[in-house]
Amino acid sequence: MAAPTDRPTGAPVAAHAEGAPCWADAMVPDLAAAQRFYGELFGWTFGTPAGAAPGSYSPAHLGGRQAAALTQKTDGRMPTVWTVYLATPDAEATAERVRAAGGQVISEPRAVGAGPAGVMAVAADPGGAVFGLWEPTVHHGFEVRAEPGAYVWTDLYTRHPREVDAFYPEVFGYQELAQEQLRERNAARPDAAEAGDTGGAEAGDTGGAEAGAAAPEMVVWTPRGAAVDEEHAVLARCLIEADAPAALPAYFLPYFAVRDVDAAVETARRLGGRVTREAETGPYGRWAVLADNQGATFAVLDLSEAKPPSVRPPPPDGR
Repeated sequence: MAAPTDRPTGAPVAAHAEGAPCWADAMVPDLAAAQRFYGELFGWTFGTPAGAAPGSYSPAHLGGRQAAALTQKTDGRMPTVWTVYLATPDAEATAERVRAAGGQVISEPRAVGAGPAGVMAVAADPGGAVFGLWEPTVHHGFEVRAEPGAYVWTDLYTRHPREVDAFYPEVFGYQELAQEQLRERNAARPDAAEAGDTGGAEAGDTGGAEAGAAAPEMVVWTPRGAAVDEEHAVLARCLIEADAPAALPAYFLPYFAVRDVDAAVETARRLGGRVTREAETGPYGRWAVLADNQGATFAVLDLSEAKPPSVRPPPPDGR
């Protein structure tokens, strides 16, 4: 992530707890096309004009506040993808913990942007999911969250839950919500009784604490030192479905809030995007998974009826 240098004067900066998603950017082959797509879909404006030069970085603003960014690929072989950055007070130390915990450091920590804006690195967990690390100096990340057009949540999808469930607590100090808390939330769904839904965990599941126990379908984490509840949660680990193509790698899926998911789906289609998961209503609201007009995947979520964990901006102390 190369951070923007045109940060609005006086814009509020939210503190981000260690390991919390603090920023997201999309790497695309055609920056101008991406600006048109997200500008209409989310109402984003861009502080810098689209440039044709490889590596051009274009911060997206929502009401004058930094919401995300788009960047032009430097190499056509690179994936067209959204990258989620996890906050760290020390990128070098976190990179070392990534290695020690069985992950991979793809791009070593380095200062970027004017100031510099911060120190970034790119890493992968033991299941292959790629994420960024961001140690802020000038650029602190999202300045708007949980509003239409803004970031609201992230799911991590993997085929290797055992390794991944050990990795993130070791690297970031995550704390895991009890499976009973998730079952209670999912049991409140209108279709739960009919479907026999217990929050995705298999019968007899103990969350992986006992040898031979099935890994839960979803694990939700809160930052080190925060209350272990949905209000303070920052990330969910989910399982890639068994019928997904074998070539589909593990990935982070960022969610952006919208006023109307079905309208957002139609807008995305009209702008040349695709729907990879049709709109449905879950325990945290109505949502859908989309791909933009160049193939980068993200999700949209309507917050009007129910809210997911951690949709509130963090208080000043990051907790």
